[in-house]
Amino acid sequence: MPVITNIEDLRVLAEKRVPRMFYDYADSGSWTESTYRANEADFQKIKLRQRVAVNLENRSTATKMVGIDVKMPVCIAPVGLTGMQHADGEILAAKAAEKFGIPFTLSTMSICSIEDIAEHTTAPFWFQLYMMRDRDAMARMIERARAARCSALVLTLDLQVIGQRHKDLKNGLTAPPRPTLANIINLATKPRWCLGMAGTRRHTFRNLVGHVKGVSDMRSLAAWTNEQFDPRLSWPDVAWVKERWGGKLILKGIQDVEDAKLAVASGADAIVVSNHGGRQLDGAQSSIEALPAIVAEVGSQIEVWMDGGIRSGQDVLKAWALGARGTMIGRAMVYGLGAMGEAGVTKALEIIHKELDVTMAFCGHTKIETVDQGILLPGTYPV
Repeated sequence: MPVITNIEDLRVLAEKRVPRMFYDYADSGSWTESTYRANEADFQKIKLRQRVAVNLENRSTATKMVGIDVKMPVCIAPVGLTGMQHADGEILAAKAAEKFGIPFTLSTMSICSIEDIAEHTTAPFWFQLYMMRDRDAMARMIERARAARCSALVLTLDLQVIGQRHKDLKNGLTAPPRPTLANIINLATKPRWCLGMAGTRRHTFRNLVGHVKGVSDMRSLAAWTNEQFDPRLSWPDVAWVKERWGGKLILKGIQDVEDAKLAVASGADAIVVSNHGGRQLDGAQSSIEALPAIVAEVGSQIEVWMDGGIRSGQDVLKAWALGARGTMIGRAMVYGLGAMGEAGVTKALEIIHKELDVTMAFCGHTKIETVDQGILLPGTYPV
């Protein structure tokens, strides 16, 4: 086993162990992938100010996200098909997050169901909702999240239409997957993955199959989802979800100041500055570049979080310094899961936490709550 010291080590191992079509699904962006790359690259432009001769005992990265205690300002983002990175992937990631002390968010398009996660964890988790045309199905999904004691609902707003990801088309990643010769040959080189999948009954989108009228298998599911992503989604629908849910509501996919103001007016509890990991509108701003203007406009009225490009604890600290009061990690978690299952997710969280803690110390702080823009070198960060 190689020595794992950073998220990139986990990515390299995941690439070796996860079938190509599923690895590429997670590790790709739309069209030219320029926004996907910018999400990471723009963090690297931001420089830190080192401070010395400060008492650095008793450090803490603990804070709250929508009133929930967290060990660090990080939660696991909703990622579709997580259960195809590793058998029972969502369950394993949720268990790792619970033990570590941060929230886990389950995607609508997960392989393990809401009920699966509730059965295998004790801490309340979060559920991410994609708005579909079938409002009865959406109402039932919200009720299932409530029955599972989910403590927040994350409504994703930037998937009314789906951005084209070239790798998925070339890999035959459809529902059901197209068994190309290249895929079959590639699967033969992943015995660990195949053995794991053979040992679980969770191979389909269990939040939908058997829960939505007319959806009984992958083929009928494919037909349903192709028709169901709702291009009509608008702010009155957000109000409908808020009224139905009644609990903490987080709106994900905000990239523009005007939309941030509308999100505040909707009564949401938090917004996530996110471009869907560069998987939707290619050519859009990176999340970290879009963050400061949104924080300046609405940060005093609502919790602003960010998602996209976080590969280290330093990235988390930079986002916090620019006003994000929480961050979401998707790919960093996926790499850990694909590499080593639950232990890999735990390793990813440990790496990010240690990097966050040590970097905070080098910048002269012992509490994340006291960190502000002052830790950043002027002229190196977006304003």
